[in-house]
Amino acid sequence: MSNNSSSIVQKLWNYCNVLRDDGMSYGDYVEQLTYLLFLKMADERAKPPYNQPNQIPAKYDWQSLLKKDGDDLFDHYRHVLEKLGQEKGLLGLIFNKAQNKFQDPAKLRRLIADLIGNENWSSMSADVKGDAYEGLLEKNAQDTKSGAGQYFTPRPLIRAMVDAIAPKPGETICDPACGTGGFFLISHEYIVNHNPNLTKQQKRLLNESTFRGWELVQSTARLCAMNMMLHGIGGDALPLTVSDSLASDPGDRFEIVLTNPPFGKKSSITIVNGEGKADRETLIYERQDFWATTSNKQLNFLQHVKTLLKQHGRAGIVVPDNVLFEGGAGETVRRKLLHECDVHTLLRLPTGLFYAQGVKANVLFFDKKPASEKPWTKKLWIYDFRTNKDFTLKTNPLKRSDLDEFVKCYNSENRHNRKSTWSEKKPQGRWRIFDYEELINRDKASLDIFWLRDESLEDSDNLPEPDILACEIVEDLQAALVQFQAIAEDLGGENPR
Repeated sequence: MSNNSSSIVQKLWNYCNVLRDDGMSYGDYVEQLTYLLFLKMADERAKPPYNQPNQIPAKYDWQSLLKKDGDDLFDHYRHVLEKLGQEKGLLGLIFNKAQNKFQDPAKLRRLIADLIGNENWSSMSADVKGDAYEGLLEKNAQDTKSGAGQYFTPRPLIRAMVDAIAPKPGETICDPACGTGGFFLISHEYIVNHNPNLTKQQKRLLNESTFRGWELVQSTARLCAMNMMLHGIGGDALPLTVSDSLASDPGDRFEIVLTNPPFGKKSSITIVNGEGKADRETLIYERQDFWATTSNKQLNFLQHVKTLLKQHGRAGIVVPDNVLFEGGAGETVRRKLLHECDVHTLLRLPTGLFYAQGVKANVLFFDKKPASEKPWTKKLWIYDFRTNKDFTLKTNPLKRSDLDEFVKCYNSENRHNRKSTWSEKKPQGRWRIFDYEELINRDKASLDIFWLRDESLEDSDNLPEPDILACEIVEDLQAALVQFQAIAEDLGGENPR
């Protein structure tokens, strides 16, 4: 983050601490900032040198807020949010179900007149204002009580995934669980940085036609929309749909899918593939394009990603460990995926990376292929980034440089010319290859594979610090609880969320 955007984040965030005394949460504060930033930028862009038409009616625009104070400002602000929330398109996406969360008109007035009003947001570069907003979203994700972390994937991990997939100009990129838009922003940045001579037409297509996202939670979609706008992505018709992306096949197909679907308990919805049966009390989506009937959200997202890809399209998806070893529908999905797609890379992640605690996760990379009697997966390369790795969100957070070796081993320029770092003579190499036959003959075709020695189990004098051990114990217990809940639901029927 630049010094400029860093100072803006700090200034805005310091004011949040004042508002917390009035009972406003971090998430509420970021939402209120979003409404006001949108109104301010629309006002700026209606003036020279932009002279763009202001889509906000004059009686509800930024200038209308500046003219009021005290209780009149409070009443008018509520009215503005209510009226704009009834609009269609981008206005509806930003203001739908918007509410005033301020308790004190004087504090609202200060945010409008001083903190937001004194900056010219449109004249800032997209990097500065975009980085500033990203900084606020990350701070919000760190507030573990709010649960906002489940919508915020650590940016160093996203950067490594994007570097591996290596998107090109003209390729369409989809995220069916887009959260606050991290995969879009970093893919956009990657394409711009690796193609400095883009034509005007290519730039227009990159900003207006490259990205497509779905997000189930309205308040999160609002943050994603604002994040993309501040980064100069999407134009007036942001490519975001607020809905459950698993509900149906949208019909559109994409060259690239990058996503980190929500973790946690099983869904209250079972997706039936035409052969399976579901409990009569369970809400059902029918998806003939799926391989298996299940209420496991992560397995359903994996099947959904397969559907969204064009032939030869590339996917990188974050999945929890249970997707790698679970029986029943899990085994069916893995066997089908290995046969019908080229499942070529698995990155095993350590704990301590995600704001949503208790998650043991991996990144699965695969390419969609045409129908074939022979399996498309020939070799799966696994990079063990978990064993003997310790990260914490505060004292030792993940950096992009920590994944340099993985990205180099992935070899996106020519992934068919990879070199293993593991051999019988080098058993501690993290990069190892497994043949299809070996995978398919494992119990339940499990991809839950380890080979490195855990040094902490062998050398009691080399144990991690107590705070790291404590975090690992908590995360292991939380991960076990998630698994027990899933088993209990299987035995006793679905519990409502």
